[in-house]
Amino acid sequence: MADSTGVNAATGAALTGWAHVQQSISKILRTPIGSRVMRRDFGSDLPDLVDAKMTQRNVLAVYSAAATAIARWEPRFRMRGGAVQRAEATGLLALAIYGTYYPRGHLGDYTVAEDATARVVFER
Repeated sequence: MADSTGVNAATGAALTGWAHVQQSISKILRTPIGSRVMRRDFGSDLPDLVDAKMTQRNVLAVYSAAATAIARWEPRFRMRGGAVQRAEATGLLALAIYGTYYPRGHLGDYTVAEDATARVVFER
């Protein structure tokens, strides 16, 4: 079992490999901490930062919130950097996340690694 398998949240079809990890990262970052009934600590602080003015301090807070949440909840990906691609007063925030994808990371096996980029878009 080299890749984990899941379900596409939009279509219900099977989802494997990097596509499954991208969906997972998006779900983690878009979920406010405390919003899940049976898993209150799941998610990230990113939803609270979407409406903030994108000063250098707040951009750093966005990167920090993303890195912290991904490190905690997604063992198949390690974030190395990020870039705010778009930020608008309407509450739109597009974030590119750069890092290393470990196809067998969910099994504790980090011997296989490849560079990967995920893009997460928030809209209020």
